[in-house]
Amino acid sequence: MDDNTNPVTVLNPEECWRLLATQEVGRIVTHVGEVFDIFPVNYVVDGESIVLRTAEGNKLVEMVISGEVLFEADAHTGSEAWSVVLRGTARRLETGAEIAAADALPLKPYVPTVKRNYVRIEANTLSGRHFEIGPEPDRDGVQNY
Repeated sequence: MDDNTNPVTVLNPEECWRLLATQEVGRIVTHVGEVFDIFPVNYVVDGESIVLRTAEGNKLVEMVISGEVLFEADAHTGSEAWSVVLRGTARRLETGAEIAAADALPLKPYVPTVKRNYVRIEANTLSGRHFEIGPEPDRDGVQNY
């Protein structure tokens, strides 16, 4: 990276969706009132939404009660990294047609437990950043702002 290059690039929505589709594991943040929780989840991108499976329990209850969630996924190599954050609305899939469509997705639980519930997260906002990884610049030198 030279001195004229910004090591952080803002990603457009299309690039965010493309990168999200390259991964299988992300994190979902739920909240009910003042209580926030974060859960690792495996997922798939379906169009411009995230679909995940879950068992009955806190994660499902918190997603359904509030509906408002954050979802984040990222990846890195030795020279670059990216992170995408989706703010959205979670909805449990309930109709036979919705469940059949979700069953056809390449989404299998990582943990060998029964997960009968599908949840779709529709994006309200989507933001992403790409980062070049490198040494810290000279703290006393001229900084690019």
